[in-house]
Amino acid sequence: MNDTTLFAFESDFVATLRCVPMAVRFKLDACGIKLSLRQWSRFTREDRHELLMAPCGTPAEVAAYRERLVALIAERTGQEATLLGAPPEPLWERPDTVAPAVIDFADQIGAQPPSADDWRRLTPLQRFALIKLSRDNHDNVNFVPALREFGLAEAAETV
Repeated sequence: MNDTTLFAFESDFVATLRCVPMAVRFKLDACGIKLSLRQWSRFTREDRHELLMAPCGTPAEVAAYRERLVALIAERTGQEATLLGAPPEPLWERPDTVAPAVIDFADQIGAQPPSADDWRRLTPLQRFALIKLSRDNHDNVNFVPALREFGLAEAAETV
């Protein structure tokens, strides 16, 4: 995975990378490290750009990304990295099953959830974004804009 996509629904902060973009969050999950916004804000603009652009797909790339991130956290914040346990098969890697959280959240807000065909045609990063934007502990204001951006206009028209 070397997805460096910055989504339009992130446009209010991508120019400065003041918030962690989905593409970096995707890589954080891949390498199993939790990064707080406070830690991210201590990184230089160059650090943030490097983390966005760095590949993180093969086992060697994931290991290198993790090593660099651990070093950056220590260097810029004086803290140790918080390690996460990665799920055995992340839901965004399952193109044949719409994530239940996405269906539930769409239903909660009165939006049409993605169909199985819609879900299948999304990229893993797009599926990841919808899953993250449907979580209870997340600011969900970008869920409907993401549906629209991903070509799920029919799903977003009801909201």
